[in-house]
Amino acid sequence: MSETTTELARLAAPWGRELVLFQVIHEGGLAMLRLRIREGKRFTTLDLDAATAGDLAARLAAWAAAPPSDA
Repeated sequence: MSETTTELARLAAPWGRELVLFQVIHEGGLAMLRLRIREGKRFTTLDLDAATAGDLAARLAAWAAAPPSDA
């Protein structure tokens, strides 16, 4: 199966981790957001549909707006 991948963003995360976001268009036209998390030599890759990516974005934004305070 063929796909077209475009890198959208690359973010440095705490403790030497890296997050990379890609737009992936599959052969049939299905668009997905690919999140790749690099931890040293280990990679975790998640492909998300628009609804899941939107839900995740809203939850991340809500947390970032009011992160828990350190006790």
